Amino acid sequence: MLALVAALTLIATQDAGQLRWIALLLVAALPAFFAPNHRIAAPLGRLAEVAVTGLAAGSVAAAANIRGTVDAGFGAEAVLPYLAVPLLTAALRRRPTEGAALLGVAAVAMVVGGVIVEDGDTIITQAGYLAAGGQWLVLGAIVTFAADTMRQLMAPAENTPQPYAEATRLLTQLRSVARSLPGATLDPGGISEHLLEELRVVAPGHRAAVLSASGGGRLVVLAQTGAERVDWEVTLDADSAIADAWATQQPQTASRSQARSHRGGDASSLVVPLVAGVRTIGLVILEADVPNAYPSAVISRVTEVTGPAALRLEAALLFDEVRSLATNEERQRLAREIHDGVAQELVMVGYGIDNAQATLPEGAEETAEELRTLRGEVTRVITELRLSLFELRSEVDRNGGLAAAIAEYARTLGTSAGLRVHFTFDESTARLPAATEAELLRIAQEAITNARKHAGASNLWVTCTVDPPYAQIEVSDDGKGFADDRPDGRYGLAIMAERAERIRGRLEIRPRHPSGTTVAVVLGTSARRDSVRDSVSAPEGE
Repeated sequence: MLALVAALTLIATQDAGQLRWIALLLVAALPAFFAPNHRIAAPLGRLAEVAVTGLAAGSVAAAANIRGTVDAGFGAEAVLPYLAVPLLTAALRRRPTEGAALLGVAAVAMVVGGVIVEDGDTIITQAGYLAAGGQWLVLGAIVTFAADTMRQLMAPAENTPQPYAEATRLLTQLRSVARSLPGATLDPGGISEHLLEELRVVAPGHRAAVLSASGGGRLVVLAQTGAERVDWEVTLDADSAIADAWATQQPQTASRSQARSHRGGDASSLVVPLVAGVRTIGLVILEADVPNAYPSAVISRVTEVTGPAALRLEAALLFDEVRSLATNEERQRLAREIHDGVAQELVMVGYGIDNAQATLPEGAEETAEELRTLRGEVTRVITELRLSLFELRSEVDRNGGLAAAIAEYARTLGTSAGLRVHFTFDESTARLPAATEAELLRIAQEAITNARKHAGASNLWVTCTVDPPYAQIEVSDDGKGFADDRPDGRYGLAIMAERAERIRGRLEIRPRHPSGTTVAVVLGTSARRDSVRDSVSAPEGE
């Protein structure tokens, strides 16, 4: 643009001295060229460009008018196209206020340049000059205020991504992020334990825990440390520092323990909310058996650690939720397909065998016996399918708990196999995370199914101990024991081991004396305190 207005100025004035304005424009343009993003230099440079252009328009128009080469209006037209440069730059940077200010400065500069008097001529009074100045001010206003709208209108329409395509894109990104994380893990329990280890350095104490929301106004224990197992207050409607920290999103201190199992005596508590964005996703509880253990300096050090950890924990919890939703949806889909597909076809096969039996001629005893055997096998397969459907559809009820879900499954399968089932439950009022409960239920289902199908047992013992974050599920039978040469059993063991590893638990398989097998999954470390509740044992056979 500088080269263009320089050439037009020479043509209009035939005076090389007028190129001084082009030199001034070049100097004024330097900030926008070398520091286009500077918040002070770049706008000042554009302001200088507009002012110099307006003054130059009057000077060039007067020179052209004196020499008689062109009319004053055409003389101004030689320089005014440069107005588009600073005005368009402001518009592209979405600065309409600056664009309006530049237009005002341009108008003032044109007036000042038009009052330049050479040989008695006042350019501002000539119609050509006024028309040229007005024309370029209007064009500048269009550039300033219509550029953004025009860009949006001319932009090609983007196809709105379909929900499943968008979900695929987001999940692919999540997978990439998960693989790049330290340790490639998005496990809430592991992240919580690492957080407690970090806090142990900056704020030593006797007990600590990380809690997160589970729905229904209750919290679940993701991890905890201390010499004794603690029965934390997990309700958010109680009068406690836990509820206050959750509601206010601010650290809370108290001179009493936040555990229902605390024996009394001096205690100091610090509850720090884990806030990601505007949402509270969990709490960190620190306790010491001394008064005033958490002054403001300690609280500041703790919040410096918990701040970044909140984002990591939120990502892990969201990933856990997405995985659980996807798994549950897939299980329900498989259950529907089996029920509406192969199960119905097997029922029709059974009806066909019944019809064939009814139409057999007299004396075909051998064929009738084969058909009865075949009918019995089809009935057995249909029963197995129905039990598989029950297993697929079984979930841990939000209100019932893990023990109730395992008991319902064991009772149903025990009845179908003629097993005498014995239950022993020791379940805390606190809950495990939903994803962890789901995995423990699947492990228990696999163990119960193996005992029913392969053990040849008469009795089944199911023990469920839940004291978050600790849990132990044990399934024992008095059958013939585990056969190493059974491929399906090995596959079932591999599945249970994978599920246990996913929730950072361990799978234990051992013989039961005098006969049978015991399968146990253990999560966390065993309780090291006197129980604060009584175990509930159901009578044998119930």
